[in-house]
Amino acid sequence: MQPLHLRTFTPCRADSDHGLARELPHWRVVDGHHLERLCDFPDFAAAMAFCVQVGALAEAVNHHPDLAFGWGWAEIKLWTHAVDGLTEGDFILAARIDQMIPR
Repeated sequence: MQPLHLRTFTPCRADSDHGLARELPHWRVVDGHHLERLCDFPDFAAAMAFCVQVGALAEAVNHHPDLAFGWGWAEIKLWTHAVDGLTEGDFILAARIDQMIPR
């Protein structure tokens, strides 16, 4: 099977498989409703730059997470507002965001 971050992104498709969370070890499924991840960064500028990158990706696929950040951290919450829950697109976007995080 193709890695999650390489799958075709289809927003608002309501056939979510929460089993996809196994492919996202750094994310939590919260109340079966949304994905959440907290990322650490060396400083404020790095956290802000990451959020700008995530914002550009979100605009490109027209699927927008909630972002919060401060000195040395960024938090991402992701779900599909149209279905008020998780879809496959949320898991794909989370995997693509993971690819942006420095290792």
